[in-house]
Amino acid sequence: MKRSRRHFIQQTALAGAGLLAANAGFSAQSYRRIIGSNDRVRVGVVGFSDRHRSSHIPCFMNHYKELNFDVVAVSDIWKRRREEGAATWKEKMGHDVVACRNNEEMYSQKLVDAVFISTADFQHALHTIEAVKAGCDAYVEKPFAETMEDNRAALKAVKATDRIVQIGSQRRSGANYHAANEFIRSGKFGPITMVELTWNVNQPGRWRRASLVEQCKEADTDWKRYLMNRPYEPWDARKYLEFRLFWPYSSGLAGQWMSHQIDTVHWFSGLQHPRSVVANGGIYMWKDGRRNWDTITAVFDYGPVNDLTTGFQVTFGSRMHNGDERPTEIYYSNGGELNLNTNKVSPTGGLNKRFADEMKMQPNLLPAMSLTEAEPVIASANTGGDKLTSNHVRNWMECVRSRKQPNAPVEAGYSHSVATIMTNAAVHTGQKATFNEKTQEVMVGGKPFKY
Repeated sequence: MKRSRRHFIQQTALAGAGLLAANAGFSAQSYRRIIGSNDRVRVGVVGFSDRHRSSHIPCFMNHYKELNFDVVAVSDIWKRRREEGAATWKEKMGHDVVACRNNEEMYSQKLVDAVFISTADFQHALHTIEAVKAGCDAYVEKPFAETMEDNRAALKAVKATDRIVQIGSQRRSGANYHAANEFIRSGKFGPITMVELTWNVNQPGRWRRASLVEQCKEADTDWKRYLMNRPYEPWDARKYLEFRLFWPYSSGLAGQWMSHQIDTVHWFSGLQHPRSVVANGGIYMWKDGRRNWDTITAVFDYGPVNDLTTGFQVTFGSRMHNGDERPTEIYYSNGGELNLNTNKVSPTGGLNKRFADEMKMQPNLLPAMSLTEAEPVIASANTGGDKLTSNHVRNWMECVRSRKQPNAPVEAGYSHSVATIMTNAAVHTGQKATFNEKTQEVMVGGKPFKY
């Protein structure tokens, strides 16, 4: 009985994460039963970035033959990366790959059916709009958007089509995260009362590209296309290559790391965004010309809205000058905690008999249990070709075939972007940020936040 129950839970978690097909060894023949599955899906690359090379490529290579996908074009506005991208994919695919100077050139030639988007943070939403308007499905890296104007426009554009858009929030394809979601939503955890999120590293070179900066020349790029709808600034190779350090091209710690973790809060709780955010921090260590903080603490207020919560607080802390890159995600209830580092539920901190008796209450202690035996915890920022990201890329590819919604649909990106933009607003104004449901605007001091 115990083994059968474990097997059922494991299979349920795998199926929910979109992993069952991969683990069951589905073959290309299986997909012939799906309409259009014999047609090769032609994939384009929007931005031959570090993220694409370290993550998308190995994950795509795990599944492309079975699912009949092919990479046929690379679009990058920097000549060097455009040529590197075409050469790299030619070697992988065994045929020529078209090198496009920009997205317009790629889409106008009707070369592709789907795209990977891994460009600068502020460009993700805008490039998603271009992709779906060109009739393409898209795998889009996070953060989805850095302003509400871009966020609303991208959501509207995607929803006006039948395109499959997967946001690169790969936790949504992890069996352990699906098991955590199911446990919380079952009511067995009790109302969420607090969530602690941390992500600390000690990497002076994180998001720096010192050697490449010297080689990147304006004549070899298209600076105007890079800026898109951001205010004009003179050419700066650092802002082009090290964009994560510079607002308004990136929100740094909030967009890169917090967006992953806050997404699980929305997923598990069913809430779409915080009620308010305050933040503090600064550039304490790496005084290298960056604009984005190297240290932040943000505090979020959520709910109450539904049966899963009577309202709760979330804290996010991140520092870049001390840490071993072991992100923490701990959910608390009155009965204990759910820890996504240990992958366990425990009665730790729950209401024990001694203190319950003092108030003539019943003790409230969660059982000690593992979330799932299906998959080990994966919480590292170094999510290159790991199984979690591979599952996520596969889920997108399967949904391109089946036309079902993926694990991280566009609404998930919209929601984590609201939280990220609220954090940006608190960071840049020093005030509490709130959200206006009617106008879908982030508010500070009674006015919409504008960078």
